[in-house]
Amino acid sequence: MKLLRLLLFPFALIYGFITSCRNWCYKIGIYQRTSFTTPTIVVGNLSVGGTGKTPMVEYLIRLLQYQYQLTTLSRGYKRKSKGFFLANSTTTMEEIGDEPFQYHSKFPNINVAVDAKRVEGIKNILNKRPNTEVILLDDAFQHLALQAGFYILLTTYNEPYFNDFILPTGNLREVRKGAERANIIVITKCPKNLSKEERQLIRNKLNLKVGQLSFFTYIEFSKIAYSNTDSVEVDQLLQKEFILLAGIAKPQSFFDHLRKKETVCLTYPDHHNFSLTDIESILKTANGNIIITTEKDYVRLNGLIPESQLFYLPIQTSFIEQQEEFDSKILNYVGKSTRNR
Repeated sequence: MKLLRLLLFPFALIYGFITSCRNWCYKIGIYQRTSFTTPTIVVGNLSVGGTGKTPMVEYLIRLLQYQYQLTTLSRGYKRKSKGFFLANSTTTMEEIGDEPFQYHSKFPNINVAVDAKRVEGIKNILNKRPNTEVILLDDAFQHLALQAGFYILLTTYNEPYFNDFILPTGNLREVRKGAERANIIVITKCPKNLSKEERQLIRNKLNLKVGQLSFFTYIEFSKIAYSNTDSVEVDQLLQKEFILLAGIAKPQSFFDHLRKKETVCLTYPDHHNFSLTDIESILKTANGNIIITTEKDYVRLNGLIPESQLFYLPIQTSFIEQQEEFDSKILNYVGKSTRNR
């Protein structure tokens, strides 16, 4: 695989040149960018998947939902609906996609919308929900037709963008210079005990521009696993026979957190739509034992596997340090932008 990626290096140069030209055209005004007076916060990355966007969006929802009328806007990857769709009480996962449905299920007091065209999506949100005070955009860092008010760029501790290369040789969607658009850069999935010295070394490699801030987070796993009808302490669940299942971009931390030496781990592609054949294979492998999965996978598996057998483990973004500074930066932007409206 690594050899193939090296052989594709000329295509990476071409792709990098094309994306850089596109970005430059937006920067100098050849391509139009649209901004809005309503505060808009983008959570995204330079690389392909697995940086922790969903828990970061959920962190922001928890931070803002009780102070502001909040709407999330996502692409709605692999959904069956087309164009703009605003979730309601009868909305299904198939209509809006797994991640938006997760937001919709967990946070009933916010609005959840999907639209691949983010500018059109925001226009529709403001038309249908004119009281909206903040819009969170999931995975929209490369949508330069939108001039958002605030950008949060995520990059993982193990695979930071400054050590990566453009597709298809590496995993970057655009050249590293794109990080300059970010107001905040968050290094995600860090070891909880990451030293102050190593944090500083990483900050040096980020080469932050004036005004940019950086933060370090880790994934905090819940101590309680949930089913559709029950909740069980993880320590108690791990005393039983179980298998692990994940269909997310980078499931290693999930597996490492739960598995014992003999644990079977089933891996599927990110956003995988489970077929009847998949379900039969999963149930055969589980052999009547408990199946523990991620929260995003649970959204797609719920109803396909017996309730008593399927559990999911929630995760949250937690800060190693400076959480108050991060919160203050977000709240100051939203508060100032809302007042200026």
